Amino acid sequence: MQSIWFTRPNPDYINQKLNIGTIDQHLGINISEVGNDFIRGTMPAHSRTFQPYGIVHGGANVVLAESLGSIAGSHVVDQNQYRCVGQDVSATHLRPVSAGLVTGIAKPVHLGRRSQVWQIKLSDDSDRLTCSVRLILAIIEIKL
Repeated sequence: MQSIWFTRPNPDYINQKLNIGTIDQHLGINISEVGNDFIRGTMPAHSRTFQPYGIVHGGANVVLAESLGSIAGSHVVDQNQYRCVGQDVSATHLRPVSAGLVTGIAKPVHLGRRSQVWQIKLSDDSDRLTCSVRLILAIIEIKL
């Protein structure tokens, strides 16, 4: 399979440099794997990601999904010329998670010149689908 990456994402750089001081660091989001057409990451189910009922907050799911899609999307384009920014996100929460890790896998549905569409599937430690997310990114040209 041919790679989708303009610049292949480096999980170590993303986790140890890029995400420092961001919501991803605060929530414990970690990029764990990069394939030719996907990026995988995790987020712990714990007090920083819970809502009052002791399950992962839907907003935390959306942060994980949008982070994975945005990181992936930004590596599909030349980052010296373009920025990828979230334009629309839609999440369907299917199953609660109260312990362990939430794992997300982002794969492209459409990689266009002006927009990208990503499908992000979140699952629990038993590999059960917990949330399905569609993310649309706008591709913005950097004005020099």
